[in-house]
Amino acid sequence: MADIPYTKSLRDDIRFDTELCGQPFTFLSTWGIFSPREIDDGTDLLLKYLKINPTDDCFDLGCGYGPVGLVMARLAPQGQTLMVDKDFMAVEYANRNAGVNKLANARAMLSNGFQHLDKDARFDVIASNLPAKVGKEMMSILLHDMKHHLKPGGRVYIVTINGLREYMKRNLKEVFGNFDKLKQGQSYTVSYAEKQ
Repeated sequence: MADIPYTKSLRDDIRFDTELCGQPFTFLSTWGIFSPREIDDGTDLLLKYLKINPTDDCFDLGCGYGPVGLVMARLAPQGQTLMVDKDFMAVEYANRNAGVNKLANARAMLSNGFQHLDKDARFDVIASNLPAKVGKEMMSILLHDMKHHLKPGGRVYIVTINGLREYMKRNLKEVFGNFDKLKQGQSYTVSYAEKQ
């Protein structure tokens, strides 16, 4: 069994600096949150294809410690960005990272998808690095809730593992009536749809 000093150091915040969408960021994270030491490949690919206007109200579904949501908040300084996660530690670190990066227009809250949001909340952009293992029932709920919570003309950007690309194409077409594959990388695909 590891000694006490070793486990104590593992409890310290993980801190790293990175550049995303041409902007400098500092992130704090901890063990137990997804990809705690660096931006994962799926998120990195998603951010390369995300188009944000300065006044957009943005929503980050499954925010983790906040990289996608905080990039959107930085790119939309005149809008508000809401980040949600069902993991309370992710929400805690996303809020801390909003403070560390001086983004007063971003906040995180605990929610299982859109379940704990005000029914009238509407967004210009919804972005998500969707985990592959949420299951088809939850995926269906999420896609329909995305459409409900988008403003007319609102945009959805989703990155998934390549194994889900046909599923996303089929289901985004069914729910939104449209679909665009923005990029298929080696392991991940970025999908896009609009609320028409």
